[in-house]
Amino acid sequence: MPSPYRAIFGAPGTKGFSAAGLVGRLPISMVGVGILTMISEITGRYAMASALTGTLALAAAVIGPQVSRLVDQHGQRAVLRPATLISVAAVALLLVAAANGWPDWTLFVCAAVAGCVPSVGSMVRARWTVIYRDSPRELHTAYSFESVVDEVCFIFGPILAIGLSTTWFPEAGPLIAAVCLLVGVWLLTAQRSTEPAPHPRAQDGDRASALRSPGLQVLTATFVATGAIFGSIDVSTLAFAEEQGHKSAASFILAIWAAGSCLAGIVFGLLHLKGRTELRWVLGVCAMAVSMIPLLLAGNLPFLAVALFVSGLAIAPTMITTMALIEAHVPHAKLTEGMTWISTGLAVGIALGSSVTGWVVDAAGARTGYVVSISAGVAAAAVAFAGYRRLTRPAQGEVPAIDGDGDSKAEQQGTDRVA
Repeated sequence: MPSPYRAIFGAPGTKGFSAAGLVGRLPISMVGVGILTMISEITGRYAMASALTGTLALAAAVIGPQVSRLVDQHGQRAVLRPATLISVAAVALLLVAAANGWPDWTLFVCAAVAGCVPSVGSMVRARWTVIYRDSPRELHTAYSFESVVDEVCFIFGPILAIGLSTTWFPEAGPLIAAVCLLVGVWLLTAQRSTEPAPHPRAQDGDRASALRSPGLQVLTATFVATGAIFGSIDVSTLAFAEEQGHKSAASFILAIWAAGSCLAGIVFGLLHLKGRTELRWVLGVCAMAVSMIPLLLAGNLPFLAVALFVSGLAIAPTMITTMALIEAHVPHAKLTEGMTWISTGLAVGIALGSSVTGWVVDAAGARTGYVVSISAGVAAAAVAFAGYRRLTRPAQGEVPAIDGDGDSKAEQQGTDRVA
């Protein structure tokens, strides 16, 4: 491993909570595609399958930030364990309902309750932030590492979920995802030494949501459109692979997409970048949008794999830059909630993207589904451009601090924060 990555693991406890976070984050990429595959295997209804995964994502979008607010107030262990038990129980009931042909409404109720799943990635990043808050370069490397871990999950998660559901039994993918969530959260919350201190909110002003930050509003809105990209590509790729007669190959195609992002994240973490973080973020969003165009031209699986690999190169650097901007725009006492709002934006977008794409695929074929991906990319770029000025403002309610060189904190956030 390159030396910058070795250096961040010199702090006590970092290896343990990072490993637990890896296990706990596998469900990010397994549950949605696992349910999609399970329902399509059992019923053959892509619209139904995508609507169900959309319900799960929307529920997580509504409940997730509230769970993270409670974590900021009461600590990770006190909140994550009961939330995880509720989510796992709902997933288990969903599998029983699907296997036994229960009415459709029972599936949607179970999916909605399963949205209580905590944002494990936000919990892990919050621990890194506490450790390296005063070391911008190490924090940048830590965020880069976590983005690589996210992509590793997206490489192996779909392979496991789709592979298990298509070769073992339809419910196998979501079942293993639930087990990973339970084990990962329990291991993470067992490590108390690196757990961020809770911040009880006694004053009325402290009860306000982190989403009041104008910068976080822009980031979250942009990632709604970004999530629509992700959701549409998942559904379209699975349907396209089935049209080509190789449905199980969808997991490998999606893994190649994540591999491109993973490679870019590793390289990005080694860089000592100068210039404004906000400008770099806008360019990353635009690169994601442009990379959607070749997907519509794919006529076979090898071409699609290459196109997705190239498009993946823009994902991890954009996500890493996003986390740096959150840390700059959200008060420390609300950091976990702030990070979760990005996951919420993605979840809402995935719900919209997968649902719309499911209808498009059923009506016009798999390749037409990538039109949704292109449209979502254009929307993400438009929101990023429109909100650029908000990102360049100081964080709400904070007074710019003057460093030793006479530069304000607000001026330095665009350069040193992720250097």
